[in-house]
Amino acid sequence: MNPFLTISRTWALLLLAGAYALAAEPSPTKPTPAMPDAPQLEKATFGAGCFWGVEYQYAKIPGVKAAVCGYAGGKVVNPTYEDVCSHTSGHAEVIEVTFDPKKVSYRTLVEYFFKMHDPTQVDRQGPDVGDQYRSVIFTHSPEQQKVAEEVKAALTKAKVFNAPIATQVAPAPVFWRAEEYHQRHYQLRGTRPYCHLVPFAEENK
Repeated sequence: MNPFLTISRTWALLLLAGAYALAAEPSPTKPTPAMPDAPQLEKATFGAGCFWGVEYQYAKIPGVKAAVCGYAGGKVVNPTYEDVCSHTSGHAEVIEVTFDPKKVSYRTLVEYFFKMHDPTQVDRQGPDVGDQYRSVIFTHSPEQQKVAEEVKAALTKAKVFNAPIATQVAPAPVFWRAEEYHQRHYQLRGTRPYCHLVPFAEENK
C-alpha cells in the first residue's frame, strides 16, 4: 500500500471530523434585550351616586386604564339593575377603577372622588335618591384604607364642606359588573354628567 495515500486518508478523516465539530458548536447569539416590566396595575372602587357620571370622570384621568360600572356592598349574588333599584339588594352603584400607580396615585384618585360629588348627602346624589347612590369608598388593601381615612379626616378638619362627610370607608366586597348598556354611557351618547363635576381648569388639564 502506498504510505502517502494512507497519510492523505488520515488527514482527510481528521479534517472531516473537525468540520463536524465546528458545525456542532452553537453559533454565538446576540443577547436578548430586556423587556420592560409590565406595569403593576391596582384596583380602586368608588360609589358617588349614579355610576354613569362617576365612570365618565374617572375614565379621563391619565394613568387610569379602565373604569367599569358595577354593583358592590349588597347581599344578592350577581344582582341586576332592577334588583339594585328595588332597594332590597343593598348594593351601591360603584365604579371599579384599574390604574397604574406609577402614573396616578391612589391618594389623587381619592381626592378626585371628593371633588366630583357632594359627600355630605346621605343615600342620594343630586336628584337621584336611594341607598344605591350612597357615598362610599371600598378599599382593596390596608394602605388604601389608611389613605382614604386620612383624606376624609383632612377634609373634615379643614371644614371644606358645610355638613359632616357621610362617605363610608370599608374593605372592598365582591364587585359585580353592571349590564353592558351601563358601560361608557355618556361617552357613547356624546353627553355629559349632570351632577358629577370637577373644576373646569382640572377637567381640561
